[in-house]
Amino acid sequence: MKGFGIGAVLIAGPTASGKSALGIKLAQGLDGVVINADSMQVYRDLRVITARPAPAEEAEAPHRLYGHVDAAVNFSVGRYMADATQVLREIKGRKLPIFVGGTGLYFKALAEGLSDMPPVPEEIREQVRRDSEGLETPELHRLLSERDPETARTLRPSDRLRVQRALEIFAATGQPLVSFHGARQPGPFAAIPVIKLFLAPDRNELRRRIDARFLAMMDQGALDEVRALGERNLDPMLPAMRAHGVPGLLAHLRGEIPLDEAIAKGQGDTRRYAKRQFTWFRHQLPDWQWVEPERGFEAVMAQLNAQERL
Repeated sequence: MKGFGIGAVLIAGPTASGKSALGIKLAQGLDGVVINADSMQVYRDLRVITARPAPAEEAEAPHRLYGHVDAAVNFSVGRYMADATQVLREIKGRKLPIFVGGTGLYFKALAEGLSDMPPVPEEIREQVRRDSEGLETPELHRLLSERDPETARTLRPSDRLRVQRALEIFAATGQPLVSFHGARQPGPFAAIPVIKLFLAPDRNELRRRIDARFLAMMDQGALDEVRALGERNLDPMLPAMRAHGVPGLLAHLRGEIPLDEAIAKGQGDTRRYAKRQFTWFRHQLPDWQWVEPERGFEAVMAQLNAQERL
């Protein structure tokens, strides 16, 4: 059973909302492929702490773009789009793509396209990173304000990754990052019918599930996983090193905080991230259908049937 002319099914939602289970159920029922749209689940080193589908779950349906990137890589939305586009080419006409994840920028790029950003040579990226070492994020933001005040006004002084990205673009081009926002490469689903669903669980229940899942991840070996990552001595600003739970557990492994404090930090960071996911999708992708997780499969099938009647 294919998707009745639908180009893809996009399943988003906050962490711990049941997206992975729904993706597998849809892939089984619609002859589909579950394609990752979570920026942390791409990393090979972080299966447990990112709640990546377990091998048994991956065996229930085809899965792509999970754990295919080394933690030493500063993976970007542009590189994600290149990988996703390649998967779409490979399965075109054979399988229904079912994108599952919680990274809003990935979904926005799939549906609307990417800003046409210029490439940054690796030597410039490394130089900016070296210059940033030892500087607090507000200091970096002040530096950006001197060089690129237009972009600096759009970024939070605490958002180190985006501030550093803006510094890289300016160093490579001499132009403000915001000057490239107008040009846009269309996304693969820009002119194709797609189903866009956001799973919205009860907030109190979601907080309970997040806390319980973090404890379950600890039982499944999260601490050993983070220990192995820490032993690689990677740049602490790499995305994989900032995955929810990783900084606190690394601090514990260094003897800086007790384990219960590291766990509480991981749970708290994840809860705050889930809150930001609700806000981001509501404002950035307002045309998505919000449903309770238990109604996700029913909502997709209803949209498929409606499309078939057109």
